[in-house]
Amino acid sequence: MFDLSSLVSVLALAFSAYSLWQSSLKRSELKVFVAPVVRYASPYQNTNFEVFAVPLTISNDGARTGTIMSMGLEVSDGKRSKKFYSADFGQWSIEKARTGDFRPFTPVPLPGRSSYTDVILFHARLEEQVMQIVEDAGNFKFKLTLDAALAEDFGPLDRLWRKDPQPVTFEMILPALDHRAFTSGSGTVALHQKDWQSTVQSD
Repeated sequence: MFDLSSLVSVLALAFSAYSLWQSSLKRSELKVFVAPVVRYASPYQNTNFEVFAVPLTISNDGARTGTIMSMGLEVSDGKRSKKFYSADFGQWSIEKARTGDFRPFTPVPLPGRSSYTDVILFHARLEEQVMQIVEDAGNFKFKLTLDAALAEDFGPLDRLWRKDPQPVTFEMILPALDHRAFTSGSGTVALHQKDWQSTVQSD
């Protein structure tokens, strides 16, 4: 039968093990938060070029590093869908497009218990056959996916219990579309979520 000192020792050991797990051993857990407003531009005629500027935050609730290698975006108007890739960081503008003043997308390492916030510019994939997924005002469905490299310090055990980030799905509304906006000012139009709230990735 345990005496009080033995019980205290067991509790202290359990607490130390839990602290070690939370601070050093817990695998990467990446979660995405998408802002309620994204920007869209389609400045060139007779091409499939479109760009979505998506402000987002990625948090790592685990203890070990996870690295975002790339991101993918699929946009649907209810009848067709079109795929995009993570091309650059930062806001889009027609002036930046003219000068090429963009920060190319590079892998984003996320140490344990950290987060990263930026605007990701998604460009249409070159092989896409859909010319313009946004042809008029309306509702559009988005699916954002992460290609992540997660720490595998424990080899087979980590691979066995690996949990990849789940896709983030959300719906945006484009109230109006005036193509003149693409050649002046910011060169973009805004889409917003129906409830004007951020989307949180499901577990």
